[in-house]
Amino acid sequence: MTEGGQFLTLGIETSCDETSVAILDGETDVLVNLVYSQAELHAQYGGVVPEVASRDHVRKLPYLVREAIETSKVSLKDLSLIAATRGPGLVGPLLVGLSHGKGMAFGLEVPFLGVNHLEGHVFAHRLSAPDDEPPFLALIVSGGHTSLIDVSAYGEYHLVGQTVDDAAGEALDKIGKMIGIGYPAGAEIDRLAGEGNPEAIPFPRPMADSPGFDFSFAGLKTAVLYHLRKHPRERPEDIAASVLASVVGILTKKSIEATRRYHRKRLVVVGGVAANSHLRRELVEAGEERGIGVSFPPLSLCTDNAAMIAAVGAFRHRQLGESHPLSLAPDPSLGIGVQNTETAA
Repeated sequence: MTEGGQFLTLGIETSCDETSVAILDGETDVLVNLVYSQAELHAQYGGVVPEVASRDHVRKLPYLVREAIETSKVSLKDLSLIAATRGPGLVGPLLVGLSHGKGMAFGLEVPFLGVNHLEGHVFAHRLSAPDDEPPFLALIVSGGHTSLIDVSAYGEYHLVGQTVDDAAGEALDKIGKMIGIGYPAGAEIDRLAGEGNPEAIPFPRPMADSPGFDFSFAGLKTAVLYHLRKHPRERPEDIAASVLASVVGILTKKSIEATRRYHRKRLVVVGGVAANSHLRRELVEAGEERGIGVSFPPLSLCTDNAAMIAAVGAFRHRQLGESHPLSLAPDPSLGIGVQNTETAA
C-alpha cells in the first residue's frame, strides 16, 4: 500500500473477447480503465474462437498493464491488490488473465483475488452511482448471460431467474448473422431497428407469460430462421425491429414484474445489452408506470471491462477480508448467488 493509506487495485478482465486492465483508487475511483476489443479479429469467423481469443489476450495484456500504470501515474510498487476474473467465461481466456494476475501478485507480494464476472457487472452500477446502495433487483443481460438477481446488499445475491437456453445477446448475434450483419451484431440491430416497423412480423415471445422469471430466446432465433426461409427478401430493418420488440418485451415484462414481486423500488440493468437504446427506453417507461426507478451504467461500463472487476476485488478484500491462494483455478461455469426457494409475494 502507498504512503498515506491509498489503496490501489489493479483489475484484469479476459473472460471472452475483451482484454481490459484498470486501476482503482479506493473502491469507486477509477484512475484508468483500458479496454481492447477483439471484435474485428473474430468477425471473420462470425463469432468468438476461444483459441484465437486466448492468444490475443497473451499478446495484448502485458502492454495494457504497462499502459495502465503509465496513464495512472502510479508505480507497480504502489499497488495494494491484484484482482482478475475467475469466471464465468471461456476457460482459455480466463486462464490468461488469471495467470497474469497471480504472477503479478506473487512478484509484488500483494494479495490476489479472483472475481466473479457476473458480480462485476453488478458493481458497474456501484462505480457509476456509488451512493445508490442496495437493496435493488439487477438484470444482467449480455452476450453470455441473462439473469435476474435480487441484491439485498453488495456481496449478498439471490438468483431470481435466468435463461434456460440462449442469452439475449447471444440470440441477437446469431439472428444478426442470419440477416447479414457481422459479429457482434447488437449495435447494428439496434440501429436498424430504429428504421424498421416493430409490428411488421409477429415473432413469438417465449416464456413471456410463463410463471416464474426464467427466460428463453432459442425459440425466437428459430422463428427468425423459418421466417427468412419463407420470406428471404424481408427488409432487415423490419426483422431487426420485430426481433427487438420481442426481446425487449420479454426482458421488460419479466424484470419489472420481478422487481415488484420482490418488493424492490429499483431495477439496475447491466451488461452489454444494457447499451441497447430500445431496451433503455422501454424499461424506463415501464418502470415509471409502476413506480420503479430504472438505472443503467454509462455505456463504457456496460460492456466487459476491468474497472468493474477491480471494484469487486477492492470491496471483497477491504470490506469482507477476502483473498485467494495463487492455486485458484478458473471456473468457466461460475454462477452468482443461490436460487431463491421462497416465492415472493
